[in-house]
Amino acid sequence: MLDILEWYGAIAAVIAALIVASNVSKRVTGWAFVLFVSSSLALTAWGFLSEDAQGIGWQNIALLLINLWGVYRYLGPRKHPRRGTDAKSGDVA
Repeated sequence: MLDILEWYGAIAAVIAALIVASNVSKRVTGWAFVLFVSSSLALTAWGFLSEDAQGIGWQNIALLLINLWGVYRYLGPRKHPRRGTDAKSGDVA
């Protein structure tokens, strides 16, 4: 089980990083952050369940928070400009 957590976390992180670096679209990048979240969860569990790997566990708790922020930013609620206003200045058109 520990091997599965370790390898899943590592492979998922590499794939997510490749997707983010490819900059395909905002939505695709958001789903890459979802993959990063799953990687962070797996590596956090692996870090705390393995002997002498707590540093990886703590690192991935921090990365989990960062990745959740990425999910929110890329897939969270979108702000749409109100009708009849200029999106940049807020002036009525």
